Amino acid sequence: MSTFMRRIFRLVNRFFMVPVFRLGLGPFFGNPLTGYIMVLKAIGRKTGKVRCAPVNYTIHQGHVYCISGGGRTSDWYRNLMADPDVEILLPAGPIYVHVVEVDDRTERLVALRQVLKNAGFAGFFEGCNPYTIQDAELAEKTSELPVLRFQPIGLANGACDPGGWAWIWSLALTALIIYLLLR
Repeated sequence: MSTFMRRIFRLVNRFFMVPVFRLGLGPFFGNPLTGYIMVLKAIGRKTGKVRCAPVNYTIHQGHVYCISGGGRTSDWYRNLMADPDVEILLPAGPIYVHVVEVDDRTERLVALRQVLKNAGFAGFFEGCNPYTIQDAELAEKTSELPVLRFQPIGLANGACDPGGWAWIWSLALTALIIYLLLR
């Protein structure tokens, strides 16, 4: 993927996708065309602050998987490897997970192909068609991309829980309804 496209994705993710998930509106934005997104809430390895990163994902056999399109030099990947117990915000809700890099070839290819399919149009940015490419070619083209498995270990705080942002839209909607009823 080009540097220009990475910058575009970074801006869209930071100023649109992360706020959407924090507001509890994630379920309304995943589809086969634009892709299915989750938000990683990693702890910065240098700052200790929570860092949010939207990524495409798949769920397979009770685990959540994603790939690091930026490879092992991606900041969020390095943050996860430094502190592998993190929260992820799935459209259906948050969970607390333990992250490991997948090294089993079969598991890696199955998860990788499905994540690329679930990425919608962005899945084609890795230079292949995830629906038709052969396993050997897929493995070769994506050999530098880590595949991560998120093993659920507990519950996490959601948008509607204390500290979440869902109160913003629910309060605005309630105020609008009251206004309309009083008119």
